[in-house]
Amino acid sequence: MASDTPARSESLSGLTPAEAQEFHKIFMQSFLLFVGACVIAHILVAVLWRWPWFPNEDGTYGSLLEGAKHAAIQISQFVA
Repeated sequence: MASDTPARSESLSGLTPAEAQEFHKIFMQSFLLFVGACVIAHILVAVLWRWPWFPNEDGTYGSLLEGAKHAAIQISQFVA
């Protein structure tokens, strides 16, 4: 009995080379978008919230409330 589907390669995934290239392109674009969003989020946290596990200038450690106050000050200066 003849099959109507095109012949598949003998790859482990079962994808043709063209399908594998298309999947790889979409996967890499999605990965780079995800990494870019992570980098932006980490920069925003470092700038606006100050890492609570690093000591402040006076040797104390930050808190969530202190970070929120600092973020509000930075945002208000940016908006004004």
